[in-house]
Amino acid sequence: MADYGAPLRFGLSVTPDAENLSDIIELTRAVEEAGLDLIAIQDHPYQPAYFDTWTLITHLAAHTSRIRFIPDVLNLALRPPAMLAKAAVTLDVLSGGRFDLAVGAGGYAPLVEGMGGTGLTGGALVAAAAESVQILRHAVDAALNNRAVTFSGAHHQVRGFHLGPAPAHRIPVWVGGLRPKMLALTGRYADGWICPINTGLPPEKVPEAQRIIDTAASEVGRQPQDVRRLYNILGSIGPHVGGPGLNGPVELWVDTLTEWVVDLGFDSMIFWPAAPSADQVRLFADEVVPQVRQRVAEIRQRK
Repeated sequence: MADYGAPLRFGLSVTPDAENLSDIIELTRAVEEAGLDLIAIQDHPYQPAYFDTWTLITHLAAHTSRIRFIPDVLNLALRPPAMLAKAAVTLDVLSGGRFDLAVGAGGYAPLVEGMGGTGLTGGALVAAAAESVQILRHAVDAALNNRAVTFSGAHHQVRGFHLGPAPAHRIPVWVGGLRPKMLALTGRYADGWICPINTGLPPEKVPEAQRIIDTAASEVGRQPQDVRRLYNILGSIGPHVGGPGLNGPVELWVDTLTEWVVDLGFDSMIFWPAAPSADQVRLFADEVVPQVRQRVAEIRQRK
């Protein structure tokens, strides 16, 4: 597996804990002030202890001016794609073009059913997700030039609508997943792949996932470079070594993240701190990220 050459981006995952709004805002502002690129927020609508991710992103966008936001990832089983596209272009306009759309098929069928969703599983769940991603991709692009959107599928019917307002930028549609059918869907239709957290899909299993995406992309006439790649990284920066995820000093993080760019093909890295704090943000932004950028740039120049 090789580096796809896309520009690097780095960010932080912020947990949508409804008991800690002030801490969320403070951490988000620290990420922006530190110069990172992205805030990522997980989406579990059926979790009563969490805010709704979409509404929280809107709130945080109003408290910031530069940082970009990406849901990591939105549950498609609970969100009709046409309405999701409408919400996406609206949020992109309101945030000044600081929004990337990222979606997943939507697991936890009993919890989805509990909220009124269909609770699809297996192939039907993936088929419905594939239709949603196609509608989203067509819709957010059509919004740029006021074209009508139509789609006829087994799970979703869109009989012609004009999506507006026009977004502030072309909104990329990312797909999160780890099973072969979702990876193939990503290669065929998506602008980017959201790889599950490193404890869910460890680095040694990434090359096979990338191969599935690349093969699917090539089969429909796309280039593997058309699909960006994001890795969610649980861990801690500091003296602690061992435990789930990536844990260790700055040097370990720099070496590992550089390897994950040039050997595994990731271009975006989202840090999920085991213990979120302003100190972890500063270590990541001030010490890890600049060195990774420099090393990757030097390696790319030599190729």
